[in-house]
Amino acid sequence: MSATSERTELRVDITVDVPIDFAFRVFTERFDEIKPREHNLLAVPIERTVLEPHAGGTIYDVGTDGTVCTWARVLACDPPNTLTFTWDISPRFQIETDPSRASEVEIRFVAEAPSRTRVEVEHRHLDRHGEGWQAFDTLDGANGWPLYLERFRAVAEA
Repeated sequence: MSATSERTELRVDITVDVPIDFAFRVFTERFDEIKPREHNLLAVPIERTVLEPHAGGTIYDVGTDGTVCTWARVLACDPPNTLTFTWDISPRFQIETDPSRASEVEIRFVAEAPSRTRVEVEHRHLDRHGEGWQAFDTLDGANGWPLYLERFRAVAEA
C-alpha cells in the first residue's frame, strides 16, 4: 500500500495457523511479547507492557524504574472477535491527553478455518490528531503494524 497524506485510516492483516479463540487470547494476554520494547515513550527501558482486555481498560508500559506510560484506552472488547482501543500518542510521539485528538485501532479476528485466523488491524481517524497527523501514514510500514503482526504470528504459532 502506498503512503499518501490523504489517508485517514490504515489497514493491514495477517493470517495465522491457530484457532480464533487462541489467536485472541495470545494477542490480549501476551501483548507484552508482541509490542517491541524499542517503541518506548518512557525515559527508561520498558520492563513490560500491559493490555487490560476489557472496555475501560488501558494499555500501558512499565519502565525498569517503575514509571508507567499509559498510551491507549480500551473502548471495546468482544472476545474472540474484536478489540478496539484509542491511540493516545501525538504525531510528535508524546502522550496525547485530549481524548478528542486520539485515533482508534480496531483489531478484528476472523476465523477462516477451524485452525486458521485472519487478524485485521484498522487504524482509523488519524486526522483527529490535528497538525502533523500525516506522520502516522507510515504506521502500515515495516516498523509499524506489520511488525506487531509478525511478532504476533511468531508468538501464536510457536
